[in-house]
Amino acid sequence: MWLGPPTMLSNAQEKIVRSLQTKKGRAKHGLCLVEGEKVIALAGDAVVTRFTRGDVLEFDGLVTTDTPQDHAAMARIPEWSLEDVKNASTILVLDGVQDPGNVGAILRLCLGFDGAVLLIDSVDVTNPKVVRSSVGALFQVPWVVVSRPEALTVIEQLGRPVYRLEKGGTSLNGLNEQKEIVLVVGSEGNGLQLPVEGTSVSISHKEALESLNVGHAVAIALHTRFTNN
Repeated sequence: MWLGPPTMLSNAQEKIVRSLQTKKGRAKHGLCLVEGEKVIALAGDAVVTRFTRGDVLEFDGLVTTDTPQDHAAMARIPEWSLEDVKNASTILVLDGVQDPGNVGAILRLCLGFDGAVLLIDSVDVTNPKVVRSSVGALFQVPWVVVSRPEALTVIEQLGRPVYRLEKGGTSLNGLNEQKEIVLVVGSEGNGLQLPVEGTSVSISHKEALESLNVGHAVAIALHTRFTNN
């Protein structure tokens, strides 16, 4: 997709770009920072201003990576609704997942496995690390931030089978028994805090492995659901 030529940033624009490194700044402007040509391309029409290393004197100070690519942009934060989320065959509820790399990876997985995301007490999806690790998926995969009471209400209204990904559960093979499901996952440290009833499912592995990274666990669960269907 052709997004037009890069832009020489004004001092005012540079100030806005710097503010996007904070949650407060992103909320104020309704924008997030996008880094790298591939991610910028996937952001598509959400891109407001694109700039390169040659357009600003202090490019490295405007981006967040230690070894930045030469392209960055400001993009409008997508406004997804619960109705958008409900259209997905697999709705993932992330309960207290704070690692930006994991949340970004899960959003990217949802792009390939018809998923959408509800986030409870999780990392800010517009965090530059999430944007980068999602490789732009947050602009294409529906996601909505909710409280625990709101999540319980939405899950009840959906009327879908609920699966809790946690230790001591049954085989993942049950994930393919329904066309539309809710899959609830928590952080490695705290597990699931959401008091929602559902079928517990687990990933079998050797005892030497204490636990799986939540991003890896979701990848295995979605792949199992996809291949069995």
